Amino acid sequence: MPVVPARYAVKAVLQTSVLVAGLSALPLLGGADQPRPLRLGHFPNLTHAQAVYARAGGQFDRKIGRAVDWTSFNAGPTAIEALFTDAIDVAFVGPNPTINGFLRTRGEKFVVIAGGASGGTGLVVRSGAGIRSAADFDGKIIATPQLGNTQDVAARLWFAEHGYKLKEKGGSLTLVALSNPDQLTLFRKGEIHGAWTVEPWVARLELEGGGELFLDERTLWPEGRYVTTHLVANRVFLREHPELIRDLLAALIEVTQEINGDKRAAARILNAELKRETGKALPEAVVKRALQRIEFTWDPISASLRKCSDAAYRVGFLRGQPHLAGLYSLDALNDVLRTKGLPPVAD
Repeated sequence: MPVVPARYAVKAVLQTSVLVAGLSALPLLGGADQPRPLRLGHFPNLTHAQAVYARAGGQFDRKIGRAVDWTSFNAGPTAIEALFTDAIDVAFVGPNPTINGFLRTRGEKFVVIAGGASGGTGLVVRSGAGIRSAADFDGKIIATPQLGNTQDVAARLWFAEHGYKLKEKGGSLTLVALSNPDQLTLFRKGEIHGAWTVEPWVARLELEGGGELFLDERTLWPEGRYVTTHLVANRVFLREHPELIRDLLAALIEVTQEINGDKRAAARILNAELKRETGKALPEAVVKRALQRIEFTWDPISASLRKCSDAAYRVGFLRGQPHLAGLYSLDALNDVLRTKGLPPVAD
């Protein structure tokens, strides 16, 4: 079974510690005649497209009337930790880190204020691996991006529902946590048989790894809609800066409409910004295919989060039945939607 070298894990922990410590040292106030920047966290990937797009074009800064201090994260738990330490004010993040963080602080630290994306995840299998149906995973090695993350939980539940036991529990199936770049490398080498992951890595495994999309996760959800990314805010910041939050939500809606209005043009902007943030652009074909499988929305699709939390409980990542009352604060979003003549979203 492939193993991620320990030195990489140690390096990641050290980098995270330095990042959070540095963010915590940011001043609470701006200069005498300049407001403090909004501290916003996001991931440099396509399921956080509104953040990437707005970072490139400055739409958030202009709408809220102050600078945005951007911070890039590689994993949801790191972003949640930054919220815990008051290092950032708002963040785009996935459902499972949100659930875990909310339960850990008993709902006292942050709330979900809007959606971001739906879809864009699935199970890709290697050509020649002999996988044609759900009955073909005996003895196979399947990767997920991180132990306990959203895709890992989805994979564990799906395999359990199809009668598989994990190898460490006496079964025949192996699930291994691997970063997305490592997934692609080992996929090409034939050392894993598949991966349950998120865009753009689903498309990269297909186009660069010669894989086949075995399961698009949209097929498992009512109307094919489920939360992949949403926007969360520090409770204190939300309470103290309601107008700023309203302006940010208005900008989020406008950027979402821009992206959905012309995905071809958006793809160029997103890829250029990803290159600036990560040092490497994606192949155009990868971006095009990935964007076809992601729905960009301001709706947090709250009903799907209950299913996510129930899944985490059923596969053993939560000790008790999760209670998520108070997780959503959507009044500001719905107020902005009304002013724009758009229908409200459900809590």
